[in-house]
Amino acid sequence: MKFEPRISLVTLGASDMKKARKFYEDLGWKASGVSNERITFFQSNGMVLGLFGHAALAEDAGIANASVPEFRGVSLAYNCRSNGAVDEAHAHAMSCGATPVKSPEKDYSGGYSGYFSDPHGHLWEIAYNPFATLDDSGNFMIEATT
Repeated sequence: MKFEPRISLVTLGASDMKKARKFYEDLGWKASGVSNERITFFQSNGMVLGLFGHAALAEDAGIANASVPEFRGVSLAYNCRSNGAVDEAHAHAMSCGATPVKSPEKDYSGGYSGYFSDPHGHLWEIAYNPFATLDDSGNFMIEATT
């Protein structure tokens, strides 16, 4: 067996589930009907974002020490179709209570990106990548550069 190249679910640990769910709903995401006070699911294009209590997630994974380091070494990305769309998405996240980390600016690749964190410190990048496209459904496709 081999893994197919996909990510099915990203689960974020949250210390305050109500606050986490409200943040993502304020961004415009709709919680799945199977969500409850313990876990929330948001269907996106081809994958699901899950919110789970931080301690419950650590317990589920069999991790005894659930302390949260300042930087987790992980970011989630939301790609846009233009620089202007990056600015709009970043501003919208700020209006929903995101914490600004880095204002959108040109990056090393010729693209444009910025960062924010959600109420529980999960890092999000908002980006436009000139070497990738979003199809009509919003699916992110990396184009060959050779």
